[in-house]
Amino acid sequence: MTEPADAAVRRAIPPVICYPTDTLPAPDMGLYARAREGMDKTGEVLVPPREARCFHVPAGHFFRIVSVEGPQVGDLNLWSARDLSERFYSGKTRALHGTHLTTGERMWSSFPHLRPMATITDDTLGWYGIDAFGGSVHDVIGTRCDPYTHRLLSGGDYHHCCHSNLTRALAAETGLALSEAELHVHDVLNVFMCTGFTRDTGQYFMKASPVRPGDHLEFFAEIDLLGALSACPGGDCGAEHSSDAAPCHPLLVETYRPAPGALDGWSPPARNGYPRSHGA
Repeated sequence: MTEPADAAVRRAIPPVICYPTDTLPAPDMGLYARAREGMDKTGEVLVPPREARCFHVPAGHFFRIVSVEGPQVGDLNLWSARDLSERFYSGKTRALHGTHLTTGERMWSSFPHLRPMATITDDTLGWYGIDAFGGSVHDVIGTRCDPYTHRLLSGGDYHHCCHSNLTRALAAETGLALSEAELHVHDVLNVFMCTGFTRDTGQYFMKASPVRPGDHLEFFAEIDLLGALSACPGGDCGAEHSSDAAPCHPLLVETYRPAPGALDGWSPPARNGYPRSHGA
């Protein structure tokens, strides 16, 4: 198409942040730091390669996703342990915090709840920042690898995509039929995954994760949580996903209880106060 005479002027219009966060309720990172001191490990769940597992975290406790054995990315789903309809809302989290998450940022829940589900309290990959390609870690832009897109692009079926892994794990944990459990699986936090958008075509890209054994991403559970983590069949996602070709490794989920009295005065966040009248 013919470029208009004022094209440069239009492109030069400065951007405006959609959701300024000056008034966003901020986490008390000092409180969380004190609560982390002397916390006790209460359990762990090992997630096998190309599989998913569920785990529970009470409100006021911590959980860590830990790299073990080799570079591996994971797809994380979170639900309220009391109500599966309240689940992680990656789109709103992205709108509030940006495309990638790190320490001090939160995973927000779906409408009509819209409250913090978990706050990131430690990130050993926080040093990575944004690289020369525009890539960063722990994204909320990728949806999750799934068998439907795999069928669309390849014509074949692959059952160890993260979507299917999470579906099987949730069904096993809750007793729901696979068809019911699948409806609760949602867009993920791509833990340890290094991603961005190409500058020329705007395409979503992935590159080999910088994660190494011993690295972790740690969270504070703001509400009672049911989580599910899939060890992605792409391994470190440096080449492909949704196949048996990439080297894959397990991931470890550890849960921790703060010392008694460390959270005195803290309480779980209330659900969003909007009355749901919608102007009617």
